Amino acid sequence: MSNILHDTAPDFSQPIAVLKHCHDKIRKQLDTLHKLLAHLPKHGADAEAQKAAQAVQKYFNNAAHMHHEDEEQNLVPMLQATARDADAALLAELVPGILADHQQMDQDWHIINSQLDQIANGQGTALSAEMVQRFCDAYAAHMVIEESNIAPMAKRLFSPEQMAQLGSAMQVRRGITPALPQSQVPEQQQVAVANTVADGVVLADLRLDYGRASLTEHDVLDDPIAQFGKWFEEAMRAKVNEPNAMSVATVDAEGKPSSRIVLIKQYDARGFTWYTNYESQKGRQLGDNPHAALLFFWSELERQVRIEGKVVKTSAEESDKYFYSRPVKSQIAAIASQQSARIASREQMEANYDAAAAVGGEHPVRPEYWGGYRLEPVRIEFWQGRRSRFHDRIVYVKQADGSWMKERLQP
Repeated sequence: MSNILHDTAPDFSQPIAVLKHCHDKIRKQLDTLHKLLAHLPKHGADAEAQKAAQAVQKYFNNAAHMHHEDEEQNLVPMLQATARDADAALLAELVPGILADHQQMDQDWHIINSQLDQIANGQGTALSAEMVQRFCDAYAAHMVIEESNIAPMAKRLFSPEQMAQLGSAMQVRRGITPALPQSQVPEQQQVAVANTVADGVVLADLRLDYGRASLTEHDVLDDPIAQFGKWFEEAMRAKVNEPNAMSVATVDAEGKPSSRIVLIKQYDARGFTWYTNYESQKGRQLGDNPHAALLFFWSELERQVRIEGKVVKTSAEESDKYFYSRPVKSQIAAIASQQSARIASREQMEANYDAAAAVGGEHPVRPEYWGGYRLEPVRIEFWQGRRSRFHDRIVYVKQADGSWMKERLQP
């Protein structure tokens, strides 16, 4: 090979050398990926193939992301703040392509990673030669640009103090205590005690960099209800914790908002339906202002769906159908509870339940104050988490003729 690998990683006092070392390790993993592609048709997902797949996944699921963050959040911004004249012009020319490369390689890796999952578990042998070649070619060309232009510029322009700051930021990203004091490392700046949570963790640092998938205008269906159904099914298959849980935000007559989590019970072309006590806080607020916003957040898939529209009550027949499909004890609980009203104690609640059970027996009757609401959507936004908070957002807005207009929003 023309690229010699270091036996050991350089010290973070030489951050540009560390980044080059990362490139060398990327080349090694790309070589492993090529060898795996040739190995599979002859030997299948044997132990050697599984080990290779696991090694490639381990690197690109972890270290590669940190490497991109080193460049996007530290190296490139520091260069942009330092470079002048021809250097600044070269950066303006190269940086958009570098960032676009990161996004495209992340997207391609998502597909390759899903195939490697099957190989790593010995459950499949499918690995797209076309995708692997594109991924490897993109990385190879990308690294040449950085090594030929970005790294030499940083070595030439950065002062020893800037090099130390870059190296310390990279250490922090990897959970290593930096050599510089906290005051000189932005990533380690101390904040007021009020902004910290358990174990001294800084509240502002509680962030997860997303990178599982992407979302383009071409990825989504023309009908937002169908697109919601597609994502909902994917959330079910991914075993998301309570994928049917959604936040319902309402506003009272004075314009004061409130929100709570409820469970969706139905969705179709008419809208999104849930059931509750009409005399509850949300019921009273919807009586004053029949507009609401729903939010689904599926953290395991790094997705959220925001839905806005007008809320109407379901028909008595629909409310009856759902009420009588519930377990009898849940029916009794709905009758016994004056939802959102104050009560003296849990014991009083239990007494109310016993009284309702005594009256209703095994066949309770749905009370008029309990039933369904349906939000008729006029705006539906699909949000896909992406790296560096550069998220994908596709929104549908209902037009006067009932059709939907689809467009992209900035993160």
